[in-house]
Amino acid sequence: MANPDVIILGAGAAGLLCAIEAGRRGRNVRVLESGPTPGAKIRISGGGRCNFTNLYCGPDDFLSDNPHFCRSALARFTPQDFIDRVDAAGIEWHEKKLGQLFCTERGGAALIVDLLLEACRETGHVEIQCNTNVQNIRQTDTHFEILLPNQTLLCKSVVIATGGPSIPKMGASGFGYEIARRFGLPLVTPEPALVPLTLAPELLHKTSTLSGLSLPVQATAGRGQFQEGMLFTHRGLSGPAILQISSYWSAGDNIEIDLLPEQDLAADLEQGRREAPRKHLLNFLENKLPARLAEWIATESGYDGTLAHLTAHHAERLVERIHRWRCRPAGSEGFRTAEVTRGGVSTQALSSKTMECREHPGLYFIGEVVDVTGHLGGFNFQWAWSSGYAAGQVA
Repeated sequence: MANPDVIILGAGAAGLLCAIEAGRRGRNVRVLESGPTPGAKIRISGGGRCNFTNLYCGPDDFLSDNPHFCRSALARFTPQDFIDRVDAAGIEWHEKKLGQLFCTERGGAALIVDLLLEACRETGHVEIQCNTNVQNIRQTDTHFEILLPNQTLLCKSVVIATGGPSIPKMGASGFGYEIARRFGLPLVTPEPALVPLTLAPELLHKTSTLSGLSLPVQATAGRGQFQEGMLFTHRGLSGPAILQISSYWSAGDNIEIDLLPEQDLAADLEQGRREAPRKHLLNFLENKLPARLAEWIATESGYDGTLAHLTAHHAERLVERIHRWRCRPAGSEGFRTAEVTRGGVSTQALSSKTMECREHPGLYFIGEVVDVTGHLGGFNFQWAWSSGYAAGQVA
């Protein structure tokens, strides 16, 4: 395949799905991957089990400057469409929680990669070339030129599926954004998303005794609110609730955490005063919270007496600390540990039906490189499949 019809940059989830669909249409496709193997991020996802989609995936599960952009692609290639392919390959899966689908066996993520690679081979029109660094892309009146270190390839269509800079140890970079800039496309500032948050030294010192402790919470920031697990770490806060809320948090803002969601501490304190007035506050809190957290809150409240002598002021402070604990993260752990990137190539520049660039026919952007970011739980994989499918039908 000297000069293919379609060149796809990036052999990740979106790039491989796009290659399959274009190849099935009889288009000669070459996938150029900078890393040594295709599907590297797929292989490590979900602890090796790959959370490959979510049963309840819908437009409300995604962040974008244009919240409606993802609708068309998600409707044309649904979670069930990918599940059908997984089933056809004989890969066993299960629902973990909240619609999150994982491969049953550890190492199942490699089976998802095998599924994609086998589908590429079956088309007879897809070639995957790893360890290949693209230096530049140029567009002429009739074709695109892809400049490699030792050759220049020509093609009719180029699909950018390079992802974002999250998890750089896996070879991730912002190269897709560089391409967008060269073609004059607008960008929404890329930021780490689904990432642990760090705390300032003073607050981190106060919470140091809580490192390693986890509990269910409700976390709120901006327009986002999630009720899942939270983990105190030696850097700050992590766990699903924090990863989710990090996509809605902006530097300098507070997050609010309810440490006892779906409970009414004020009512419980009043009941405790009546029924067990001699019970010490710490003992009362230990019946509701992990012991280390109960002790930390009791200490922070400045009261160590019985419920009978708990003043209205102290009770109010306790309720505020437990149901509405406000803290201002110092930052996040950054792209190093971020699962995905928020922001990217602006959807204003792209067709929502085909992912094609409006001003540059034949140029497509799919997957994480686009300003569409899913919640935690298989949504970002589904966006990869759906956007890759959309581009693969026309590229």
